[in-house]
Amino acid sequence: MKNIVDINWLKEHINDENLVIIDCRFSLQDPAYGEKAYKEAHIPRAISVNLDKDLAGEKGEHGGRHPLPNVKRFVNFMESLEVSNHSTVLIYDDGDLAAPSRLWWMLKYIGLDKVYLLEGGIKAWVSSGGEVTKEEYIGKEPGKIEVHLREEMQCPMEYVKTNLNNEEIVIIDSRARERYLGLVEPMDKKAGHIPGAKNYDWTLNFEDGKVRPIEELRERFDKVNDYKEVIVHCGSGVTGCANVLFLEEVGISSKLYVGSWSDWSSYNENPISTEEQ
Repeated sequence: MKNIVDINWLKEHINDENLVIIDCRFSLQDPAYGEKAYKEAHIPRAISVNLDKDLAGEKGEHGGRHPLPNVKRFVNFMESLEVSNHSTVLIYDDGDLAAPSRLWWMLKYIGLDKVYLLEGGIKAWVSSGGEVTKEEYIGKEPGKIEVHLREEMQCPMEYVKTNLNNEEIVIIDSRARERYLGLVEPMDKKAGHIPGAKNYDWTLNFEDGKVRPIEELRERFDKVNDYKEVIVHCGSGVTGCANVLFLEEVGISSKLYVGSWSDWSSYNENPISTEEQ
């Protein structure tokens, strides 16, 4: 795969001078989980990054639960982690790749190319006999990032709304089926989905905790090829990034609606559907 590497790759490259390893473990139920887990044990040279604090901006009335942070602030933060344009960045978590996919997307958005996720995460690393440490990594010197924003990677709510009836565009809802159908809504004020959106639950890119083979991913997203443009969203712009990543793996480019359902549902005038599409 283009964006996902395994533990053998990491064992081979862990001492590479230009490698930056980022621990992106996170739990929506326990926002402090990642920091606690990092202190208990992490892959050597890894630096801890928090989804809420480091990969999202301040929440407002609109914009969703995880709006993008200010670009300059994010770039400065990444530079403080030794990230430069020439860096190879490896991101890991416990294995579900949700928060790592968000960081992968953000780094791609600002212009970086060599960004990878670790399949199986730290659990696979430990199971294979990989070394872990409690020692916090202290970087040598800041990196330098020259920003080249890839604006084609995202779209605002207005763009989504304007194209609801555009038959050349498909809107992908990455949430669980129950949320898509409006049967439950544990996170946001309203239940349902954007009219016309098709449900591709991001967790179905995995089977038994492992990424599905590329052939199965191609089959899963085959009908998406019928459209000229693809818009992906989820609840708050995090797990949708996983679908963006796996779509790219099978050769399909897409735009992320960052605000996602938490933004869409914050506008009283926006239409909502609970019907299967």
